[in-house]
Amino acid sequence: MFFVNWKNLIKDKDKLFWLMHTVGWFGFALVHYLGSLLHDLRDIFIVIIFLNAYSGWMLTVPLRYIYRYVWNFKPIQIAFSLIVVSFITGVIWQVIKNLNYWEIYQHGYRPEYLIYYTKFSLWSFYIVISWSVLYFGLKYYQMLQNEKQNVLTANTEAHQAQLKMLRYQLNPHFLFNTLNAISTLILVKDNTVANAMVTKLSDFLRYTLDKDPMKKVTLESEIQVLTLYLDIEKVRFEERLQVIFDIDDNCHNALVPSMILQPIAENAIKHAISVQEEGGTIFVAAKAVENNLHMELSDNGPGAVIVNNNLHRENGIGLVNTRERLQALFGNDYSLIVSNNFPKGVKVNIRIPLQVEAEI
Repeated sequence: MFFVNWKNLIKDKDKLFWLMHTVGWFGFALVHYLGSLLHDLRDIFIVIIFLNAYSGWMLTVPLRYIYRYVWNFKPIQIAFSLIVVSFITGVIWQVIKNLNYWEIYQHGYRPEYLIYYTKFSLWSFYIVISWSVLYFGLKYYQMLQNEKQNVLTANTEAHQAQLKMLRYQLNPHFLFNTLNAISTLILVKDNTVANAMVTKLSDFLRYTLDKDPMKKVTLESEIQVLTLYLDIEKVRFEERLQVIFDIDDNCHNALVPSMILQPIAENAIKHAISVQEEGGTIFVAAKAVENNLHMELSDNGPGAVIVNNNLHRENGIGLVNTRERLQALFGNDYSLIVSNNFPKGVKVNIRIPLQVEAEI
């Protein structure tokens, strides 16, 4: 609770000022009290120390509002104002301190010349200008912290917007083909299959809209939505599309970015299954190796030209977006490798840090 209150205090500039202002002058009084013990002064000197600290506390309060006024001046003007204001305040404070000392400790002593009222003003000026420099330093520090927080907030919002854009860019690619397939089923009066396809499409789209692209989901949930997507495609391709899953039991609770496998499966459907008269097979596997989760999605299609670990296809954005999402979420702690499958086809391997649901 203490740390929470302290954080709130840091954010409240007024409360922070009054706290540090009071603590600073209390420290001034304490240091002078300890110093007085070395000189064997009378107990009444404690009253003088208190009055001097209190007068310093009072005189430096207006400086806060003066410095607020000059805050947006040019640097040379700020420096000049700081020196002049600190000097005037220091002189006034020193006059008060001298009066306190002469009136209380020396029983109403008065100097011969008025100039003596300002005696030792240089020391008071040093204290006040130190207060002023500390005030500006803390104010600049607060300003830099606020700017830093604003930059972090802006970067976070941009980061989230980028992830959402990349995620949502992947979802609707197969929509037109699915709607065309449903339209065909309705025309041939295969209403049962059409209704089932509409239901699965509705479930799939609801999942894509409900899941926050900033959050991870379990691999089990990811496999379920991938199965839903592939079931929709099976209505289109019927027996031409075969799907095989090989998911290790200890991977079901592993956390993965939502919809991370769907664009890779979509690539396989488009470039491997649909281009072969006999169709083909999509193989999905996942296993945990030490502190990493390895996922693989492969097909037995005609293959593709691989350039710089990416498929050389016109207007291909699926793997590019997937790689950018992984980069945004994991930095450099991931890998996405595209290679030729054996005996034919394309294989995509993804490695990410292994996190399980219980750790979040």
